[in-house]
Amino acid sequence: MRIGTRSSPLALAQTQQVADLLRRLVPDLTIETVPTTTEADKWQGDLAQLGGKGLFVKAIDQQLQRGDIDMAVHCLKDVPGDQPMPQGLIFAAMLPRADVRDVLVVPDGSPVKSLGDLPPGATVATTAVRRKAQILARRPDLNVVRVRGAVGTRLEKLDGKTGDLKADAMVLARAGLERLGMTDRIVYEFPVQEMLPAVGAAVLALECRRDDTPVAGLLERLNDPKTQTEATAERVMLHGLRGHCNSPIAGYCTTEPDGQLSLRGMVFSRDGSTFAHAHIWGETSNDPGTLGSRVCAELLRQDARDIIDGIPH
Repeated sequence: MRIGTRSSPLALAQTQQVADLLRRLVPDLTIETVPTTTEADKWQGDLAQLGGKGLFVKAIDQQLQRGDIDMAVHCLKDVPGDQPMPQGLIFAAMLPRADVRDVLVVPDGSPVKSLGDLPPGATVATTAVRRKAQILARRPDLNVVRVRGAVGTRLEKLDGKTGDLKADAMVLARAGLERLGMTDRIVYEFPVQEMLPAVGAAVLALECRRDDTPVAGLLERLNDPKTQTEATAERVMLHGLRGHCNSPIAGYCTTEPDGQLSLRGMVFSRDGSTFAHAHIWGETSNDPGTLGSRVCAELLRQDARDIIDGIPH
């Protein structure tokens, strides 16, 4: 089994997790990891100028279509929601979702324990326009700057070991720090009510060719139906909004104890000063596609289209 992945330490750790799961199903399976440094990985500027975060997955999808690899491991949040799946490819499985929360990390030795501890004018670094909008909605007095690179590289920049980043704090995904064994850096975990996650946050999606029945059948044995259902609701909402990679869009679906789906969606202006918010529960059908469409329609009713169109691609 040749598994395509990005070449970052986090992507390789995620691929190892998948390889371990596959070996439990097929103990004598020979697995080859095929890492790729994508255009988006090499680019240090604004991803929108390059063509969007979809470039994190495009090169690997092309390898899969050509037959150079048998499957790919993608972070679902990196898969564009405004475009159809590449020809001939399917997500055969989604693994059980990890912790979706965003977290605050600070330079070594800093006494800061939350956003509230930061003085006016303090600098917070993050990669995501979604996080920037939500930080500024809460603390418009902060200076939020973009930082790129692998998680370890970003932390080195924060600690002043590399680059010229001068930041008082940084916001990262808890799931990534968990997969890298670096949760000791976390000083604060944002509740989802305070920092709504990205669509598809903390979900690993396993992709293969639609006509590769043996691989698809094997991967389907790893699928978590609950995660797949929740992610489907989020991505239907995102697809309906036609958001691009520079659109601060957040969405998070959960399953209530009684089995009812609950989906929250938000669309922000980049400075967080304007936003649309919808929270709808599944009705009798509890269909994720229907729920995603309803939340999308409610956000559009609140002028989400104008907010998105007002943000440069």
